[in-house]
Formats: sequence, structure tokens, C-alpha cells
Amino acid sequence: MKNKNDFIKIISENEKIILKITSFYTDNKQDAEDLYQETVLNLWKAFKNFKNQSKISTWIYRIALNTAVTQIRKNKKQPQKTTINEQIQEINIEKHNDLLDILYKQIRKLNELEKALILLYLEHKNYETISEITGLSETNVATRISRIKQKLKTDLK
Repeated sequence: MKNKNDFIKIISENEKIILKITSFYTDNKQDAEDLYQETVLNLWKAFKNFKNQSKISTWIYRIALNTAVTQIRKNKKQPQKTTINEQIQEINIEKHNDLLDILYKQIRKLNELEKALILLYLEHKNYETISEITGLSETNVATRISRIKQKLKTDLK
């Protein structure tokens, strides 16, 4: 029987997956914390139904990505509020000339599926694993990743 201690152990062993997804799909610390909590809650709800038919990391990626996409869709329906601090933070990011920051900024502009694919690609997941997580065919994954890389190269020029 699956219990709370098993769940806590799984979350602590795979916390980096959740943190990476929350940082890819949010722009500030508060939103990342909210998404993290929502993801863990959804994992807990689904934990009793996990049948070990896939790797635990694949299961976590799938739920975390679905939670992030759902959260984004909910937030789009609500009016956007920004504080002065967030606006200043955005200006500072734009002034910052570090290539990695610029790349992440471009990645944030991608749609939800593209973000998921590039995140998994940057995590060195193979096309088969990405296919399992996203539900796309391996060929479709390869094609989309190639297009995303080209899009990022074009945007960075």
C-alpha cells in the first residue's frame, strides 16, 4: 500500500524536476511557489493511482507539465496584475546581457508545448522518453524540437 512516507520520499528524490518546470513556466518567485504547491498537490491526488507502468520521473514530468499548462490557461482568463517591483525586475532582466538569461527569456515566449519539449530536451531526455511524457510520436517530437531550435536561433540573432 502506498503511503505518505513513500510519497514524501518520491517528491524529495525528484524535486529538481518540479523546480525546473516551475521555473520554466513562471516569471517570479511567488508564481513559482504557487505552481510548485499545486503540482505537489496534483501528484498527491494521483499517487494512489500510479501503477508503476512508467518510470516515476516520467509520471512526475507528465503531471507537472499538465499542472503548469493548466495554471497558465487559468491565469490567462484572469486580468494580469503587475507590481512596480515586477516591472523593475523585467527592466533589469532586459538590461542584463548574459546569454543564458536571454535564452531563457526567449524560451519563456514559446507556447506551452514548445516550452515542455525544449525543457525535456535540455534535460537530455531522449525522444522516446519525451514521447512518453508528452504523448506525441517520436517523429513529431524530433520535428518539433528541430523547429524550436531554429526558432530560438532566429530570435537570438
